[in-house]
Amino acid sequence: MTYEVKSLNEECGIFGIWGHPQAAQVTYFGLHSLQHRGQEGAGIISNDNGKLLRHRDTGLVSEVFHDPSDLEKLTGQAAIGHVRYATTGEASIDNIQPFHFKFSDTQFGLAHNGNLTNTKSLKKALESQGAIFSSSSDTEILAHLIRRSHHPEFIERLKEALNTVKGGFAYLLMLEDKIIAALDPNGFRPLSVGKMKNGAWVISSETCAFEVVGAEWVRDVKPGEIVIIDDAGIRYDSYTTDTQLAICSMEYIYFARPDSVINGVNVHTARKNTGRRLAQEFKHEADIVVGVPNSSLSAASGFSEESGLPNEMGLIKNQYTQRTFIQPTQELREQGVRMKLSAVSSIVKGKRVVMVDDSIVRGTTSRRIVQLLREAGASEVHVAIASPPLKYPCFYGIDIQTRRELIAANHSVDEICEIIGADSLTYLSIEGLIESVGLETDAPNGGLCVAYFDGKYPTPLYDYEERYLQSLEEKMSFY
Repeated sequence: MTYEVKSLNEECGIFGIWGHPQAAQVTYFGLHSLQHRGQEGAGIISNDNGKLLRHRDTGLVSEVFHDPSDLEKLTGQAAIGHVRYATTGEASIDNIQPFHFKFSDTQFGLAHNGNLTNTKSLKKALESQGAIFSSSSDTEILAHLIRRSHHPEFIERLKEALNTVKGGFAYLLMLEDKIIAALDPNGFRPLSVGKMKNGAWVISSETCAFEVVGAEWVRDVKPGEIVIIDDAGIRYDSYTTDTQLAICSMEYIYFARPDSVINGVNVHTARKNTGRRLAQEFKHEADIVVGVPNSSLSAASGFSEESGLPNEMGLIKNQYTQRTFIQPTQELREQGVRMKLSAVSSIVKGKRVVMVDDSIVRGTTSRRIVQLLREAGASEVHVAIASPPLKYPCFYGIDIQTRRELIAANHSVDEICEIIGADSLTYLSIEGLIESVGLETDAPNGGLCVAYFDGKYPTPLYDYEERYLQSLEEKMSFY
């Protein structure tokens, strides 16, 4: 059976709170706001006067906590939670976070967003020293490193462990008397601090969760930083000074919710700016702009305003269909796309359509959408992508780790245009992307990681080096 890679997927989202009488319930709402970051599993650990309580399972947040008693049992005034999409480790309950580690002298909970690039070598070394892993997730490595440190203070053991793991990571740890958050030296994944009116402190992968739980944004967690929250308040520390901002550009392009703010930039505004710049780089005549729901609607709006072309709702998404990309036959997959997305004939018929989308992964979905628009009567379909060609894998927390999966790694723009059946294909330039996001920093690439587009990774790839170098030589035909 062949399974189709439908789109990119983020690994997960994390949320934590300290100092609220209904901490688990607030965490539930926070995780619900982060559901777009992972749909394979969810879990919460609460802290009731030093006693850690956990509930986790596979499925959506609402499915995992469908029984009210599931949350009622998670008593206490502090909690951390996690929604998961697997990049490292199987999609089984053993890998559902937060993890709960119990030792003779202490216990702690752990949740992770990102992907480590030295997992294989670290796990091999730890196992040779007697470590036993209960999951296949790279998250568990941090716990083993903490336990093997000889520092008397937990924070110092954590710092040593954080300097040992490499790659993209945003961690949340629940101890008996505190919550600790930590971000990798490049800040690949977003992580922010908020505060509720009752004084409770909140940590979240995205600021969109703050609105839902009634918290106000305080500040972003900085690369290489540790945030410690306990009954005495909040304090900030660092485990390294060797930092360089390189936040994942796909957060702005695709992953994050449009109402989130990352490093001072609203995601909707960034996407709208990419649409404006894309319109400037677009060289064809057209009648209307149609955005592919939902993550491309902001870019379509910017494209429309800049070009002067009307922004029309020529594609409608059915919000209530299940996943269709695992259907076992081509016919069923085609039917699944039609169930999820429909072209509006009365809007596109006889029109030269600019179809704005955020990215092209394999090209199969783009080809089907172009076909839908043509069948609905569009006279021309010009595809405009609000990001550069996706040519290289990500090793920091996105589930694309070989060039085999990327059509732009194996075909020219003209070839891709022919494959998807479009009249033209325009990608946003890398420079256009960087300027559109517009982070206020003097870091390389405007503080963004654009390795997916130019192959220049901001860190060593460690365990992925050999696989990466081999993948550069891979050639494959998608059709």
